[in-house]
Amino acid sequence: MVALASSSSSSSSSLLLSGLRLRLRLGLTSLRPPRALRTLPHPSLHLSLPRRKRFTIRAAETDTNTNTNSEQVKDSGGTATSTSGSSFNQLLGIKGAKQETDIWKIRLQLTKPVTWPPLVWGVVCGAAASGNFHWNLEDVAKAILCMIMSGPCLTGYTQTLNDWYDRDIDAINEPYRPIPSGAISENEVITQIWVLLLGGLGLGALLDVWAGHKFPIVFYLAVGGSLVSYIYSAPPLKLKQNGWIGNFALGCSYISLPWWAGQALFGTLTPDIIVLTLLYSIAGLGIAIVNDFKSIEGDRTLGLQSLPVAFGIDTAKWICVGAIDITQLSVAGYLLGSGKPFYALALLGLILPQVYFQFQYFLKDPVKYDVKYQVQILCTST
Repeated sequence: MVALASSSSSSSSSLLLSGLRLRLRLGLTSLRPPRALRTLPHPSLHLSLPRRKRFTIRAAETDTNTNTNSEQVKDSGGTATSTSGSSFNQLLGIKGAKQETDIWKIRLQLTKPVTWPPLVWGVVCGAAASGNFHWNLEDVAKAILCMIMSGPCLTGYTQTLNDWYDRDIDAINEPYRPIPSGAISENEVITQIWVLLLGGLGLGALLDVWAGHKFPIVFYLAVGGSLVSYIYSAPPLKLKQNGWIGNFALGCSYISLPWWAGQALFGTLTPDIIVLTLLYSIAGLGIAIVNDFKSIEGDRTLGLQSLPVAFGIDTAKWICVGAIDITQLSVAGYLLGSGKPFYALALLGLILPQVYFQFQYFLKDPVKYDVKYQVQILCTST
């Protein structure tokens, strides 16, 4: 047995030597291991493997931590978020917000004050269009109360409700927002929704009494707007699942309803104003599309057919600006044809800087510049 093993070992050694000679003859020296590796004893080579494995694990952990931090510091559009965000953005309720622990600042953030100006402006337009608004203390107080109903109360209700039903999407797109981050509890969110809704409806009823309306039209407009907000965000209808219907419903809520409330409060809501404001709400559809660009990833994941998801970013950005500009130019033409050239020129004066900002920011990169453009468009489109 020993002799057999010895013979076998000698045969193996001979075969190895023959193989080396053959490799040298063929010029395959490039296949030899590096000199440093050849000088290492076998046990040391074996011990180096666990160290390599541990390094790989650490690298994976580092990558994970880096990705997590980058999500908190920058979103897909490159905007700073919770860990290095802005307190001002937090108060306005827009991207780039600093993470807060103050519950009242968080509550304000959920209402997105940046979305209030078009509704406040809509009340002003409606009051002016009524022809019965006068600059006295009573009318100014009524108008301010109507603005509070339309902006902080009912828009705040709409935004908080939307964030509540979008918490799964926000967990993907904006995980630092108050609800998905856990900065505010479920009970606190639901309480806020009810307080804002009931507060808005109560102000609507109060305004009807104050104005002496036999039919509580402001109250019913508030109820209608609240219902549209609910079916926009909540299942089973969830209008926002369809980019066209959802965005038009949102545009009507932002443009038509506050105008109707302001005009009904001080005068009579006429059919021509209803039709004109509904047509003008097509511009609101474009405004609503702007808000969809920041949610593309989450919308696609959860199957929501927003226009940027359905048509792609490049097509959707042109649909957006086209809906805004063509609608406003059409209204300017209507005003000119109605013998109101000064109103037409005033509207044209608002459209021109709007088009400039569209080309300067939004059309270049709607994901990166959506917030900057949205703030500008909300102020000029109404």
